Amino acid sequence: MIENISRRSAISSMGGGFGAAALGSLLSDTSKASEEGLHHRPKVKRVIQLFMNGGAFQGDFFDPKPSLNKFAGQRPDEVTLRTERKTGGLLECPFKYSKYGESGLEVSELLPRLAVHADDLCVLRSVYTDNPNHGPALLLMNNGSITPTVPSLGSWMLYGLGTENENLPGYVVLCPGRPVRFSILWSSAFLPSEFQGSYVNHSKIEPEKMIPFLRGQRQTLAAQREDLDLLAELNRQHLKERIKDSRLEGRIKNLETAFRMQTEGSEAFDLTREDEATREAYGDGHFANGCLLARRLVERGVRFVQVYYGNGQPWDTHSNHNTAVKPLAKSIDQPMAALFADLKRRGMFEDTLILWGGEFGRTPVSENGNGRDHNHYGLTMMLAGGGVQGGMAYGATDDFGFRAVENRMHVNDIHATVLHLLGIDHERLTYRYAGRDFRLTDVGGNVANEILT
Repeated sequence: MIENISRRSAISSMGGGFGAAALGSLLSDTSKASEEGLHHRPKVKRVIQLFMNGGAFQGDFFDPKPSLNKFAGQRPDEVTLRTERKTGGLLECPFKYSKYGESGLEVSELLPRLAVHADDLCVLRSVYTDNPNHGPALLLMNNGSITPTVPSLGSWMLYGLGTENENLPGYVVLCPGRPVRFSILWSSAFLPSEFQGSYVNHSKIEPEKMIPFLRGQRQTLAAQREDLDLLAELNRQHLKERIKDSRLEGRIKNLETAFRMQTEGSEAFDLTREDEATREAYGDGHFANGCLLARRLVERGVRFVQVYYGNGQPWDTHSNHNTAVKPLAKSIDQPMAALFADLKRRGMFEDTLILWGGEFGRTPVSENGNGRDHNHYGLTMMLAGGGVQGGMAYGATDDFGFRAVENRMHVNDIHATVLHLLGIDHERLTYRYAGRDFRLTDVGGNVANEILT
C-alpha cells in the first residue's frame, strides 16, 4: 500500500528511505502494492504463521540432544540456569531422530509426514527471547515487543504492503473459541484500524458459524449497498471538516470489506467446497481446518494468516511431557505436511513463507519429575517456502538444548528477516506516534542473510 506508506510517513525519507513525492507517483490504487515501491525485490508475497501456544520443546522435533538421555536425572553445571519454577535433573527425550532427504536434515520420529519435506525446512535452532512468562513472551513473538500497546507483525506487514483482495481482510487470525485475552496479539494499536487482524473461530466448519453476522438477515444486498453508500457519503462529509482521521478512514474501509465479505467470504471460508481427497489429506481437528483455511485464504489474496494451535496453552507441558507431546505432534504432522504439498501442487510454495514456532522453548531439566518448564534461553523455530534455504539447520544450542550458543537469533531478527523476504527494510518501515518513530523491531533486529537463497 505504497500511497498509504507515503501519506502516513511509514517509510521515512531519513536514512535512505523513499521521499513522499517519489512514493506518491508509484501507485495510484491504494489497495495494491507495487514491487517497484518496495525497498528491494521481494522473495515472497504472503506469510502463513503456525503458532504453537505454550511452546514446544526444541529437543522433541528438530534439535537432537543425545546427552539428555546419557545424563538423564543428573544436573550438570550447564543447566543451572534460572527457571520460572523449581526444576530437577535432566529429563530424557525418548524420541528417535533420522536423516531425511538429500540434505540429511535430522527430524524426529514424532513428525514422520513432515519429514518427507525435510529438504524444504529451514530449521532455526538458536532462537532466544527475553522473558519466560506467557504474557510478555506472546507479545514479543507476535508484536516484536513486550509492550502491550504496539502493532502486531501482521498489522505492520499489511500496513506496508496493502491487500491483494478488497473483498477479504488482508490479515486473518484463525484461533478456536473466543480468545478475548489474546486479541492484543493481532491488534493494530496506533496504526489505522484497517490493518488489525480479523479474528475467525475456525473450530467451526460452516462460514456463518465461523464469522458471526456474515450475511445480513433483514435486507437484500442491493438495499444494504444503498445504505452503505449513504453512510459512506456522510462519513466523507464528516471527514472533510476535520484533519485527516485515520480511525475514521479505517472504519469506512472496514465497513466496505464487511459488505463484500458477504459474498466472497462465504465462499473462501467454506471448507465443504474442497473435495474429499483434499480434506482427508489435511485430517481432522481445528488445526487441520486452520491449515486448509490458510491455503484457501492466501490463494485468494490474503497477505498474512495466523493459525493458533488451541485457545490457551496446549503446548504448556509442565507435567507428563513425554506423554502429552505425542498427540500434540500427531495433530500437527499431517496438516502441516498436507499444507506443504498443497501449496506446491498449486505453484504457491515458492512465494509463500511458512513460519512455525511458539512462545518460547522448554527446559531440558524436569519440572514435577516428568514435565518441562518455560525456556527463553534457547528454542527452535522453522521457516519454509520462498526465499529460505531448505534442508538446513542454522545455529545451535548447548549439548542439552538449554541455551542458544551459535548464530544466536533474537525474535527481532526473525521479524527483520520475514519483512526482508517481503521486500521491506525493517528499519525503514516506521510510523510516527507520540513524538517518536516506531517500528516492528524497535531498536534491534538483524536479517539472517545466511539462511536466505
